[in-house]
Amino acid sequence: MTVSGRVGRLAAWMLAAVLTACGGGGGGASPPTGNCDVASQNAWLRGYMSDWYFWSGVSPNPDPAGYTTVQSYFDALLYAGDPVVPRDHWSYITDSASYNQFFGEGQTLGYGVFVNGLEQTLPLKLRYVEPLSPAASAGLQRGDVIVSVNGRPAADIVAANDFTSFSPTQAGEVLTLEIQNAVGTSMVTLTAATYALVPVSVAEVLTLSNGAKAGYLVLKDFIPQAESQLANAFAQFRAAGATELIIDLRYNGGGRLSTANALASLVAGASHAGATFVRLNYNAQHQASNTAFVLSTQPGPVFARVIVLTGTRTCSASELVVNGLKPYADVVTIGGTTCGKPFGFSPVQSCSSTFSAVNFEGTNALGQGRYYNGIAATCAVADDFNGALGDPAEKLTAAAQSYLQTGVCPPASVQQASPFGRRRAVTAPPAEAIRRRAE
Repeated sequence: MTVSGRVGRLAAWMLAAVLTACGGGGGGASPPTGNCDVASQNAWLRGYMSDWYFWSGVSPNPDPAGYTTVQSYFDALLYAGDPVVPRDHWSYITDSASYNQFFGEGQTLGYGVFVNGLEQTLPLKLRYVEPLSPAASAGLQRGDVIVSVNGRPAADIVAANDFTSFSPTQAGEVLTLEIQNAVGTSMVTLTAATYALVPVSVAEVLTLSNGAKAGYLVLKDFIPQAESQLANAFAQFRAAGATELIIDLRYNGGGRLSTANALASLVAGASHAGATFVRLNYNAQHQASNTAFVLSTQPGPVFARVIVLTGTRTCSASELVVNGLKPYADVVTIGGTTCGKPFGFSPVQSCSSTFSAVNFEGTNALGQGRYYNGIAATCAVADDFNGALGDPAEKLTAAAQSYLQTGVCPPASVQQASPFGRRRAVTAPPAEAIRRRAE
């Protein structure tokens, strides 16, 4: 997650905090002025990591001499892990233009197709389609089966665990997909373009069989553009008399901590205003920067029970919402175990790159956190990547509705259902994180 807001000595060169897992503020060694050669960058990086890296003092600190790229030196500085905490596989470097475009402007470059690649199973399916993307314009939908990509059989792509074709490096690149669905088989050609993200892709009220109403929303990205959409969704839920809530975070990899706080505040309602949502804990050198984000004042009563749909792609700020709401609501997770990232960044820009190195660890008001192996689902239900999100018949949505009425988990499932799901016209827009792998 990334932090939005003032926490500690935030230098002018530091980017507004974003939550790609958690978020926080901070400061650090000033980046080299006008010196963007590798040697200067590596020298600055060594000082910054020694000062602000969460594992400073227990992580490697090699001499930068001999490292010919900034990326290779950055990798050499990362924490190697211990018997409790895994190695740091969260910190990363990205180009600032893409970073700012995503977290600032709410736009991204891509085709808008995302597949079930992490599962490395066949058939290879579209698990998510960005509605304002080239893929949506071409009529692709969740549940469509990919037979081949640029002429390469899907089986080869899955076997090689190579999904790079789905992530273009510049506008105008072309992706040709052989698609199979209930209608038949067709060839679809997509051209990479920059499109606007719509973080809240679905917001609707479901009527349960017992007559109760449940608000359901899909949140794809914790970016500022989500906050007004979330407020509108909750106003819709409360106006309709919804007493239950389903938040679909199964494909949400994180984003701004301030946006996560906004969502949690809407769930908690007026009665918990001012209560701690998350505490951010920095390294031993910067204990003065430790701070808390508190729930803001929002209209309406608390949703006493919240169903959160989760999976292996539920990460960072999404996990923070699950953990941060536990002191104030009965949080039930349905789906799969989350990714396991209780850490966050205060991203810093140097030359044309943005460095997101872990700066802090987040815990809730009860001091709970440290879910290094992820947050296990209350009810284990395998996503089959079929059916429109929010469709009452979609597998995880149906499981959530069943639990709301019975309080009992459906039988655990590990197998995909059928190759093809129910199709529905895409009418609402979603989003995906910056340069996030399309699988």
